[in-house]
Amino acid sequence: MIDNLKKILNEDQDPKAIEKITEKLLDLLMKNEEVGYIGVQKKPALNVFPDSVVLTDKRVIICKPKNLGLSMGFTDYDWETIVAPMVKENLLGSEFSFVTKTDATITIDYLPKNQAKKLYTFAKEQLELRKNLLTKAIDNLAESVQAEVIVEKSNFLEEAELIKVEEVKEFSDFLDEPRKLMESSNFMTESPEIIFDKEEKEIENKK
Repeated sequence: MIDNLKKILNEDQDPKAIEKITEKLLDLLMKNEEVGYIGVQKKPALNVFPDSVVLTDKRVIICKPKNLGLSMGFTDYDWETIVAPMVKENLLGSEFSFVTKTDATITIDYLPKNQAKKLYTFAKEQLELRKNLLTKAIDNLAESVQAEVIVEKSNFLEEAELIKVEEVKEFSDFLDEPRKLMESSNFMTESPEIIFDKEEKEIENKK
């Protein structure tokens, strides 16, 4: 694993610290997870058990030696939980820190300036990448919803037009009824006078 990290271990990282970290990382890294950069503390006085920070394409891993360096504690933060990275230059090294969505601020101090800058740059790139992916996903969802709305509107207009045609046809049929009745053979076969005479005769017969 050291050979694979040579291209990113070019800022005077402590070789012994890197060796201990990479041994542990073999069991920590997920499938297809790639290490992007490793920063290691360089304290001005005693730098026996330095803290370190590992940035991968999936998360940030804070590594802290315990029990006089016999064990190592790890705390990781997924990129999705991180709001913003920060870097601060001090007289004795630099600080790399980041803020999480829970407003927690995580800081690693006493980093060589070049390492702190590399950590910051890599972190910004990862957050920007996820922002672009999220924006693209939202745009695709919006386009899909818009297409569905257009289809639904088209179907609604077709149904409304069909209903309108049926109503016009029914109204037309209604208007045709009197005409059909007048054209029938039983309609007005006798004149009104004849019908009136028949009614008078029926009344006299009843008397």
